[in-house]
Amino acid sequence: MADYDAVLIYDGECPYCSVAARALRRLDDIGAISWYDDAAQDALEAQFGDTPFAMVLVDARRGRAYAGRSAAEELADRAGTPDIVSSLVGDNYDRIAAAVGAASDRGRDPADVHDIYPLTDEAREQFEALVAAAADRPEELESA
Repeated sequence: MADYDAVLIYDGECPYCSVAARALRRLDDIGAISWYDDAAQDALEAQFGDTPFAMVLVDARRGRAYAGRSAAEELADRAGTPDIVSSLVGDNYDRIAAAVGAASDRGRDPADVHDIYPLTDEAREQFEALVAAAADRPEELESA
């Protein structure tokens, strides 16, 4: 089984998420799983009491869940991108997500969750299932 400190839950059908995927290529300690996966749904329910449609970085080591804009900024920071990239991603997250949603005819808007949340005990209990589901990295996350 992979040894991830964090797992990214992302819209596996969203072209914008390829930006996050490219950042993840440099980060061997972060796995990724589609929002549509059962393990992702269970973890979101455990963390939020709901399944918000959002990019969420679940970090068991730090005991945090980064959601929406905060997840995008955290990924950019961890990937070592310049501060300007992190700021641009964070500042434009809503605009980019809305434009991509309209262009891809996704039919739903991202949830309005953008903070850093303490990881709930229930979500921490779901982390191993997230890691197991993320062990097979999607092709777009493999190094080129």
